[in-house]
Amino acid sequence: MSALRTNNTLILSAKISELIPYSQNHLRRLEAKGQFPKRIRIGENRVAWVEAEVEAWIEERINARPEGA
Repeated sequence: MSALRTNNTLILSAKISELIPYSQNHLRRLEAKGQFPKRIRIGENRVAWVEAEVEAWIEERINARPEGA
């Protein structure tokens, strides 16, 4: 079994809600379109996201801002 790398840290829905001001339904739509990182099912009723992927998504949005914004 390989050791976990720090860039594979998982974050739960509550943290996603703090970071991304979108509803869970909107995030599901974005995921289905490939416009947001895919969630990982970690239990029967629990999902999480890879923190590094979410951070990269946020960074892409920041970098996509028009100059002077």
